[in-house]
Amino acid sequence: MRKKETSRSVLGLLLLAVLCSSCTGWSHSKEQEPAQSKYVETLTYWAELNGNAGSIKPTFQDIPFFQEWQRRTGVKLDFIQPPANQAKDAINVLLASGELPDMLEYDWASFPGGPEKAMSDGYILRLNDAIDKYAPNLKKYLSQHPEIDKQIKTDDGSYYVFPFIQGDEMLLTYQGPIIRKDWLDELGLQVPVTIEDWYTTLKAFKVQKGVKAPLSFLGVPNPLFGIESGAFVGAYGIKKDFYLDQGEVKYGPMEAGYKSFLALFRKWYAEGLIDRNIATVDTKTLDSNMLSGRSGASIWNAGAGIGMWQPVIKDKWPQAKFVPAPYPVLHAGEKPKFGQRVHAYMGSGGVAISSKSKHVEEAVRMLDYGYSPEGHLLFNFGMEGVSYVMENGYPKYTDLIMHNPDKLAPSQSLAMYTRASYFGPFVQDVRYVEQYYYLPEQKEAVKIWSNTDAKLNILPQISKTEKESTEFSAIMLDVTTLVDEMTLKIIFGIEPLDSFDDYVAQIKSLKIDRALEIQKAALDRFNKR
Repeated sequence: MRKKETSRSVLGLLLLAVLCSSCTGWSHSKEQEPAQSKYVETLTYWAELNGNAGSIKPTFQDIPFFQEWQRRTGVKLDFIQPPANQAKDAINVLLASGELPDMLEYDWASFPGGPEKAMSDGYILRLNDAIDKYAPNLKKYLSQHPEIDKQIKTDDGSYYVFPFIQGDEMLLTYQGPIIRKDWLDELGLQVPVTIEDWYTTLKAFKVQKGVKAPLSFLGVPNPLFGIESGAFVGAYGIKKDFYLDQGEVKYGPMEAGYKSFLALFRKWYAEGLIDRNIATVDTKTLDSNMLSGRSGASIWNAGAGIGMWQPVIKDKWPQAKFVPAPYPVLHAGEKPKFGQRVHAYMGSGGVAISSKSKHVEEAVRMLDYGYSPEGHLLFNFGMEGVSYVMENGYPKYTDLIMHNPDKLAPSQSLAMYTRASYFGPFVQDVRYVEQYYYLPEQKEAVKIWSNTDAKLNILPQISKTEKESTEFSAIMLDVTTLVDEMTLKIIFGIEPLDSFDDYVAQIKSLKIDRALEIQKAALDRFNKR
């Protein structure tokens, strides 16, 4: 963390005062952007770099969006960037050091003990007063959207982050099963719907086409991460997590349906239908699998999956075609109980301010810029005349984004000039996805993947008290470790399927019933807000 000088000259103080007085507006048009000489402070900002951006530029300071954000607000940022996929470990080390940056972009809703503990332990600031004083744009948005306001604060009414908000129903579903349609056509198969259809398809990929890993999905940051939204496991009426069943909170990995799912994947794994490296597949590996033909089916995003894979693979195999498939069910005609769907506020992607920051006003005003009309355009569309142009009031991406001269995929070029395709302190605009999903297969994917009952069966963005959160985190640390270990052992054939009953007994001995009580109490409080 940058050390401040212990003394300043009188001239320096006077100059700083003059500069501060000239930068109080914080919402600049292009003609009003502050020049380099008008930067008033350097604030520190901790965040993990998005993978699409990181594949092009190694640091935040190299990325045009972050350069522009600093110019517009008059604040220079000194970025502290943890290694990719190591944010959780890195922030624990950072917090333990006591050397906290001004701003921290992190999933504070999942912090051990919850955001309440992060505030009471002196890590992050309760933002209510600061928002009242210095964040008129966010304050206005929340007053106009009380249903969002309800989601982004704790039970006692505390604001703790500048949130990432997905501002339209169309933005809430973006992930699901994807399959090689050209292979299906070659084999005379239809897009699979039922679990049996999927078995037939994956078997054909393996036997008739010699595909090494017919089905591949993410296995990091935790085992079976790629199917946690409900793919395959959801066919058995459960999730690999907490969920609602007719209003009752349940934990999927201890339900009978999970044993049926494990039996399925154990069989598929033994027959070589699932990537043998499922415990370690990351996004780069997944991309490689799908683009090399090592795999022909996955669960991934309309943008980073279909939108990235399709234009790249066409150069190698012009006939190749990725299409969406519905979430699998046991019987034809059933509506999937689960599928990927998020809340307008997911709890992740928000930016907190350190309780040790000496620049709270500057940090708040900078973060509030993303909710202003001009900031909204910057975060979602970038720079007018560069990454977008206005056509009859509609911000249309330029060829720099949609047909990049350096052959960047739209997901990559967007990550250079906007934050529309990933998290941050702003409201995501549906007009981004109307253009980002430029392929008909992407538009169709959202329709197909949205056709589930997930809205009825996922928990809302509930919050727990500090005491509950601490207890819940301790319980679930042990429970999830056991679940992940036994899940892989049963799928890999290391443990017999009959060990499931003993494994459920172990889960219960780890106080899962108490965790369910805590979830239910938090849900009841949320419903009363």
